[in-house]
Amino acid sequence: MFSLNVPVPGRVKRLAATLHPRLAGFKRVRERHSLVCKRFESEEYDRLSERVRRELDGTTPIEARATTIDFFEEPIRGPGPVVYLAVASPGLVAIHERLVDAFGAIADLEGDEYVPHITLARGGSVDRAEALRERPVDPIEWSISELSFHDAVHDERAGTLSLPVSY
Repeated sequence: MFSLNVPVPGRVKRLAATLHPRLAGFKRVRERHSLVCKRFESEEYDRLSERVRRELDGTTPIEARATTIDFFEEPIRGPGPVVYLAVASPGLVAIHERLVDAFGAIADLEGDEYVPHITLARGGSVDRAEALRERPVDPIEWSISELSFHDAVHDERAGTLSLPVSY
């Protein structure tokens, strides 16, 4: 399984580090942060990257903005709640929609269910997640000029795709 991810800027990583003491009560606290654009069930990497490049031909860099802390109380997979940093990016949603049209959606996670976010922690109390949601966050804005393919089987980066995409 592969995913196409947005590299998370250092400012977001620093924010996550400052939140770490408040996340200590959760079962799993993310040390490596990512923002998933699209998941792909299974496909050979070279063929997948070629198809994605073709589908995203002409796509230029896009803007993103990390805005608030929120949570999924009962996530589709794994223990909840999942506390995350919400990301507003119409451009990222548009890329996701293009790729869903081309590759299909993973049920309950993608298509209309897609929520751009950066997971911070999971598996704690809902009360603790609600308290974190109340914490104000200074918005972090950045330009997305690269996407990366992540190989879930080997837990490593398989390749990158620079924006603008030229096929």
